[in-house]
Amino acid sequence: MTSKNWLKDILLLSVCLSAIAGISVYLTATDRIKQPAMFKAGTKSNAATDAVVAELDASIEANLDEKGLQASDPASESILMRRLSLALTGTLPSVEELRELEKIDPRDRVNWHVAHLLEDRRCSDYLSERFARVIVGVDEGPFLVYRRRRFVSWLSDQLYANRPYDDLVRQILTDDGIWTDSPAVNYYTHNIIPDVEQDSKPDPIRLAGRTSRAFLGMRIDCLQCHDDFIGTMNLGSADEPLAGLQLDFHSLASFFSQVENSLVGISDDLRSETYSYQLLESDRLETIPARVPFNRDIDDHNENNLRARLANWVTHHDNRPFARAIVNRVWAIMFGAGLIQPVDNIPLDGPFPPALELLVDDFIEHQFDLHRLIQTIASTDTFQRDSSADFEITDEHVSGWAVFPMTRLRPEQVGGSIIQATSLKTIDSTAHVVSRLVKIGEQNEFVNRFGDPGEEEFNERNETVTQRLLMLNGNTINNRLENDLSSVARISILSPSLEKAVETVFLATLTRVPDDEERNHFVAQLQPLSGDERRNRIRDLFWTLINSTEFSWNH
Repeated sequence: MTSKNWLKDILLLSVCLSAIAGISVYLTATDRIKQPAMFKAGTKSNAATDAVVAELDASIEANLDEKGLQASDPASESILMRRLSLALTGTLPSVEELRELEKIDPRDRVNWHVAHLLEDRRCSDYLSERFARVIVGVDEGPFLVYRRRRFVSWLSDQLYANRPYDDLVRQILTDDGIWTDSPAVNYYTHNIIPDVEQDSKPDPIRLAGRTSRAFLGMRIDCLQCHDDFIGTMNLGSADEPLAGLQLDFHSLASFFSQVENSLVGISDDLRSETYSYQLLESDRLETIPARVPFNRDIDDHNENNLRARLANWVTHHDNRPFARAIVNRVWAIMFGAGLIQPVDNIPLDGPFPPALELLVDDFIEHQFDLHRLIQTIASTDTFQRDSSADFEITDEHVSGWAVFPMTRLRPEQVGGSIIQATSLKTIDSTAHVVSRLVKIGEQNEFVNRFGDPGEEEFNERNETVTQRLLMLNGNTINNRLENDLSSVARISILSPSLEKAVETVFLATLTRVPDDEERNHFVAQLQPLSGDERRNRIRDLFWTLINSTEFSWNH
């Protein structure tokens, strides 16, 4: 035997032993899913949020009554679990999680599942990526000075610890240092435009546009080149309108004029030149002092550091656009559409849906607590409504939140759900490192092929021919289903009955048990088969359900 063959045999033996050990652990493990610390039994949501949930329900119900619209019935428990997992982790719940939920009192399952997900690292990892898309975009930026992955990882840590959102944003806007050691400064290094003749420094214009969209939910970057001539940008109030001016945008950009990038990273030079720009009606450069575009009565002029002054104004309790922006975005992540669309273009003068203002009030009152916000939204009747009804559903029903809106799964949700569906065990932070690495690699490859919507993630999307072919013939699905350690193999070998095998396939893919007609049909298909033939038919069932409309839509 050659040394090469000997090493190959040893490696193969190691892989086999690892697989056997993994199956043994799977079959014998108990209580792998821990009881969530924030779970409180016996309440619809959580004792602290019940009052605001009741107000929200009453507000939306009153709006439906005023419009003469009927609401759909509550969704089934399995649909709610699927809906929550997709919104907060980007994947379907695993069979392991669904079996654990069966042990919980039915009255507490939604509350338990929300608490479980919020304390799961998958949730903070997923939400950090969703938030990062509006904060720093999706491109890789300047290679030498920007580390998007470091920023997303840092943001995940903050969300996992449930750091108050205003405190988190203040650090993003004011942090100093190197982009590797101080991940928050990647907000600035991402906006560096290299210039051979000058020191590379963050572009104030890009930062002004990004800040207004990400943290205020407003597209005032349309004022960069000219005044608002057609009355689409009101920087006053409904009673006292104030047309947006080009000067307003560049006065905001002026707050970033002190920011510099050097050998010590991002810092402020209080002696730096003032911000200058040639406005449309001017024939020369003008010095433009820093001035906030609205709510000027809460601007602290005594703060010499311009970034600190801006951060204090942006995150001020009385600056409601700040709270509205994140509340509307979290609602959109959970529903697939915001209370106001587009999510980053909320008018300063309203009108605002009463539900949005109730959530904003509660969010500010409770110190910008994101976990509480998510728990509150998940506990509403609106979130728990069915997408179907026994009456004709019109656009008015959807826009009025009489039904839960049906939306296509996002690319990473499709890829993540395929990978989770073909693993009975939850692929979370406690899963084997190999399983996690494989998931990351396969999901990234799938999203690259499927197509990523980028920053415009809430725009309606139609399925393309390429996407349909990828689902029908793509390597991700076929490789996962043919893997000897996938759920296909385990179900075909370990299921005590054909009925249980069919039920498990449905739970893994559609997060529900089959109805009698479905169960009888597929059991009859499997009954005369055994061995590899039965396994192949179970694999075909997996493939069919993954390619169904029910799998690829949030509903």
